[in-house]
Amino acid sequence: MMDATKYAPGYYPVPAGYDSWVKKDHIEKAPAWCSVDLRDGNQALIVPMSLEEKLEFFQMLVKIGFKEIEVGFPAASDTEYEFLRTLIEKNMIPEDVTVQVLTQCRDHIIRKTFEAVKGAPRAVIHFYNSTSVAQREQVFHKSKEEIKQIATDGAKLVKQLSEEYEGNFLFEYSLRALPAPRWTMRWMCATPCWTSCSPPRTVP
Repeated sequence: MMDATKYAPGYYPVPAGYDSWVKKDHIEKAPAWCSVDLRDGNQALIVPMSLEEKLEFFQMLVKIGFKEIEVGFPAASDTEYEFLRTLIEKNMIPEDVTVQVLTQCRDHIIRKTFEAVKGAPRAVIHFYNSTSVAQREQVFHKSKEEIKQIATDGAKLVKQLSEEYEGNFLFEYSLRALPAPRWTMRWMCATPCWTSCSPPRTVP
């Protein structure tokens, strides 16, 4: 008889309880729609948007009615940084709109991100690190425990800086484990509550 053990699952199953959303046949309250056009969409362009184009696009998204808008990766370029500073310094972010920024779990990148977002009326700091086998072994040359340490060190620094900088901050963490789905967790600075943000999600 042929050996079937080679067909053992090669993935990690979703923890019990995290799949409850797939059992629903309807939503019970409106989800929080987050526009990612200014970050993910901009990355897809051959010629990225200029500062003026980003400002115009942001105003259009606000006019459409988005209450959560991912504005970019401010530590990645001068344009991204200046865009966020312009939104904050010119009071272009409505009181009922939350902006979101992306940052890797790297000390200097997190620090520059907080420099960019300081004074924001309400902002989500979304930080992440790669956890896939390929990234861990071929790029970082680190063990699983060392990769976990990158995430926890990033979380500690984000918490520390949130207490040092002016602003109203929420936090999201996601692990990048391609080709598996990205899992995201969000928590509020002032409230010790975690919210799983795997699809679909609502924000408290």
